[in-house]
Amino acid sequence: MNNSTARSYVNRKKVGVALSGGVDSTSTALLLKDHYNVTGFFMQLAQPDIEKQIERVTEVAERIAVPLHIINLSEPFEKRVLDYFCSSYLRGLTPNPCVICNEGIKFGLFLETVLGTGMDMMATGHYARIMETDGVFHLYKGVDKRKDQSYFLSRLNQVQLSRILFPLGEKTKDDIYDFVEGHGFHSFRGRESQDVCFLEHTSVADFLQQKSAAVQPGYIQDEAGTILGRHQGISCYTVGQRRGLGISDSRPFYVTRIDAASNTVVVGKSEDLLQKDITLHNLHWIAGNAPSLEKKYQVKIRYTHPGCDASLTELANGRLQLHFSQAQRALTPGQFAVIYSNDEVVGSGEIT
Repeated sequence: MNNSTARSYVNRKKVGVALSGGVDSTSTALLLKDHYNVTGFFMQLAQPDIEKQIERVTEVAERIAVPLHIINLSEPFEKRVLDYFCSSYLRGLTPNPCVICNEGIKFGLFLETVLGTGMDMMATGHYARIMETDGVFHLYKGVDKRKDQSYFLSRLNQVQLSRILFPLGEKTKDDIYDFVEGHGFHSFRGRESQDVCFLEHTSVADFLQQKSAAVQPGYIQDEAGTILGRHQGISCYTVGQRRGLGISDSRPFYVTRIDAASNTVVVGKSEDLLQKDITLHNLHWIAGNAPSLEKKYQVKIRYTHPGCDASLTELANGRLQLHFSQAQRALTPGQFAVIYSNDEVVGSGEIT
């Protein structure tokens, strides 16, 4: 790649490391301590057992000998992420709170706060890579494809990427476990954190009920309009779901569509979940402008999706149509389709 350089870790003096008390953020701080004046920052949101988490991250900061600041963003997190989460389900959509949190909270308000204390950069333990080419910042998948987190970072912009370090992008998870154990941390293996931090020990349905979200029973029907059963609220269902429908047949039913306007869950058979075309709105491009539509890209329709080749067609009203080379299963409104060119994140859009 011409005129392209990987992000250097020796050209800044002050780096704020987002510490969570987990293995990834701990290793990030340890890796950077030899090159930077490192300060730890803990992002307090709506995590369950917050007192225990603060106690854990405080212990980590003391053991690696870095100062720690606790930044309370509970209120904006509630408004920007939790309200989005609840309202999406009540509109028949399946939200992705981690994508929204990274965009507006972790690399939005939290990054701004960290930099506002005098830090030159902020580092996190994400498995992704940033490279700069002629003043443009590019986001790439992490080397460890099993742990790559670039999908969740697909809404970041040029300003954000210019002030972020991802030291784990070139490493594997096994490397990280070995590294922290070499520094005396032996309790991390097998203790993975949950992606949706505020859902620990609770289900989506229970969480919505706790938030006093209005959940109304309704009908489960097929595409022909035949009523097959009743549901306890559309927020309890997502496209592709098989379990918990309470209806039986010689071949299993799956949720194929959720009609919020009529409060109906629509079901069909496995083949009814297959589609080659989807429309995206709420588009975001990492470089700030749309890519060429003359080539094919690889698209992931959810974090665990392996990706599939697709062509892009611009539509009216800022929308985009994706045509996959092979039919994809359970294209879910509300989720994000992330567009890649090989290992580089080009951008993303919300599935309609």
